[in-house]
Amino acid sequence: MSVGSTAPKPGDPGVRTGRAAGPGRGGSRFGRLLQDGAPGGSALRLLARWVRRPLLPAVRLWRRNIQLRVVAGTLLMSLGVVLLLGLVVIGQVRNGLLDAKERAAQSQAAGGFSAAQDKAATTPSGPGGQEGGRAGSSLTWRSTLVEQLASGGQSAFNVVALSMEDSDGPASRGARASGEVNPDTSIPGDLRHSVAQGAGTFQKYTRIHYTNGKEAESALVIGKRLNDAEGTQYELYYLFPLAQEEDSLTLVKGTLATAGLFVVVLLGAIAWLVVRQIVTPVRMAAGVAERLSAGRLQERMKVTGEDDIARLGEAFNKMAQNLQLKIQQLEELSRMQRRFVSDVSHELRTPLTTVRMAADVIHEARVDFDPVTARSAELLGDQLDRFESLLADLLEISRFDAGAAALEAEPIDLRQVVRRVIGGAEPLAERKGGRIVVVGDEQPVVAEADARRVERVLRNLVVNAVEHGEGRDVIVKLAAAGGAVAVAVRDYGVGLKPGEATRVFNRFWRADPARARTTGGTGLGLSIAVEDARLHGGWLQAWGEPGGGSQFRLTLPRTADEPLRGSPIPLEPEDSRRNREQAQVRTPAQGRTEGRTGDGDRRQVALPLQTAGDRPALPVPQRMPPVPRATADPTALPGSGARVVARATTEAESSSEARASTHAEGEDGTRGR
Repeated sequence: MSVGSTAPKPGDPGVRTGRAAGPGRGGSRFGRLLQDGAPGGSALRLLARWVRRPLLPAVRLWRRNIQLRVVAGTLLMSLGVVLLLGLVVIGQVRNGLLDAKERAAQSQAAGGFSAAQDKAATTPSGPGGQEGGRAGSSLTWRSTLVEQLASGGQSAFNVVALSMEDSDGPASRGARASGEVNPDTSIPGDLRHSVAQGAGTFQKYTRIHYTNGKEAESALVIGKRLNDAEGTQYELYYLFPLAQEEDSLTLVKGTLATAGLFVVVLLGAIAWLVVRQIVTPVRMAAGVAERLSAGRLQERMKVTGEDDIARLGEAFNKMAQNLQLKIQQLEELSRMQRRFVSDVSHELRTPLTTVRMAADVIHEARVDFDPVTARSAELLGDQLDRFESLLADLLEISRFDAGAAALEAEPIDLRQVVRRVIGGAEPLAERKGGRIVVVGDEQPVVAEADARRVERVLRNLVVNAVEHGEGRDVIVKLAAAGGAVAVAVRDYGVGLKPGEATRVFNRFWRADPARARTTGGTGLGLSIAVEDARLHGGWLQAWGEPGGGSQFRLTLPRTADEPLRGSPIPLEPEDSRRNREQAQVRTPAQGRTEGRTGDGDRRQVALPLQTAGDRPALPVPQRMPPVPRATADPTALPGSGARVVARATTEAESSSEARASTHAEGEDGTRGR
C-alpha cells in the first residue's frame, strides 16, 4: 500500500466481508477449524502434527525409493488378482457342490416319498368304531414309517413327519422325527405353508436344530404332502445336512488362500529382483553424477554386459569423459587468461610509470607550447588517468577470478561511507546541475563489512547515477531492519530497457556504446562491485524503466556469517510508472474512505500522480526540503512489490518523499551507460 493511503474497513466499498481468503467461497469447515482464531484450532493442528510425524520417514522413503513403489504396486495388484480369482473359484466350487448335493437329495427324497405312498396303500386301515383308536393307529404308523425311511440313511439324512397345520383332533398333534431333530425349529414355516397348499415337492435351504444339544448345521429340506394308511393327510420331510459340503468348501478356501499368499509373495520377490536389476545401475549412475557435480571428474560407471543398461553406462562414461576434457580445457584457458591479465597488468605498470612521468613533465610545460600541442598534452594526461584506472580494475578482477580476494570485515557505520562517497561525487553533480540527497541517515546503519570495498561499490553507484541522471537529483537511501542493511541509489535519467537490469553487471557491457564518458569509466566498475557484494554474502541488484530512471540496491548482512533473507528496501521504487498508475486508481476509493473516517484518519499520498505523457520529464525541484526518515520493512524481498516510504504530513514533504523512496543495486559506468 502506498504512503498516505488507508486500508478500507469492513463494510466500506472495495472490501468483501464474510468470505475467507483463498480460492472458493468461504473455504472448508476443516480449514476454518485449523485457523488460529477458531476454537480448538491449535489442538487440531497439534493432533495432525502428532499423527503425521511418525509417517514422515515412511512417506520420505516411499517418495525416494522407486524399487519399493514398484514392488508394493506389484504386491497390491497381485493380491487383487488372487482375491478375484479366489472368489470366482470358490463360487464355482460351491455351486458345483450344492448342485450335486441337490440332485442326490432330490433322488433320495423321491424314493422315500414313493415308499411312503406304497406303504400307505398296502397297509389295511384299522377299525373305525372308535376315534381314539384310529388316531393311535395313525400315530403308530407314522412312527414306524419314519424309522423305516431313516434307517436307510444313517447320518446322511433325517426324516420328519408332521400333521397338517389345519387338521383337527388328536391326530393333528402327532410329530415324528429321526436323529433327535427338533421338527418345530428345523422346518421353516414358509416351507410348511407351501407343502400344505401344493401337491408337489418343495425344498429350501435352512439349518437343522437338535434336541440333544448338538450344534445346529446347514441342511437342505425337501417336503411333500402325503396320506397315511387311515387316509389322513400329513407332511413328510427329508433333511439332508450339508456338513460334508461345508468341509470340502473350507478345504478349498484354505488351499486357495495358501496358494494365493504364496503366489503373491513369489510375485513380489520376482518384481523385487527384476526391478533391482534396473534400479541398481540407475542408482549407480545417480551416485556417479552426484560425485561428478561435486568436482570428482574422474568418476565413471562400471559397465558389464551388452544390454541396454550397459549401453547407457557406456554413453554416460563417454559423456563424463567429454565433460572432463572440456572442463579441463576451459580451466586451462581460464588460467591462461587470468595469468595473461595479471602479467600484462603488472608488466604495464613499469612502462606506464615512465610514460606518466614524461606526460607530467609535458603537462607542466604546456604553457610554453602552441595551443594545439598544449591541448594534446592535456588529452594525454586524461587518457593516462583512464588507463591507470583500467589497469587497476583489471588487477582487481584478476584477484576475484583467482579467488585471492580477501574480506577485511569490521563493524562500520554506512552513513560515514555514504558521506565520503557523496563528498567525492558532489563536484560532478554540481557540474551536471543536480544534487545528491540522502534519506534515512538519522539513525546508525551498522554492519560488519569491508569499508574499502563498500565505499568502492557505493562510489560506482553514485557516480553512475550522477553521470546518467541528466542533471536531475540523485536520491541515496539507507535502511536497516532485521538482519540486513541496505543502501539504494535512485536516479531519474535514461533508465534501463527490459532485460538490461541483469546484463548491466557484465564486464565492459554498455547499453549505449556511443554515449560519452565524462568521468572516464572503464566498464568494469559494476562487475567489480557485484563481486564485492558477493564477497560480503550480500546482493547487488538493479531496476530500471526506459525514460524513468533506475535504482540500484546494495543489501548486506548485519554480521558477516548471517545469511540474507530479505532486504529493508524494495527493489522497485515507489515512484515508478507502475506504482504511480496504481496510486491513481486507488485515489478515488481512498477519498471516499477519508470522507467517512474523518479528518483525524486522513493521510496524504506521497506519490507524484503524473500521467504517462508527463513522465519522461520527471521534474525535480532544485531545492528539496528536508525529507523524513523512511521506515524499513524487513519482509520486503528482492524484487517484490513492497512499499517502504515514510508517512508524510505536508504536501511539500509528501512530494519530496516520493522521490526519496528508492532502493538500489548496481555498479559503475557500465550500467548500460
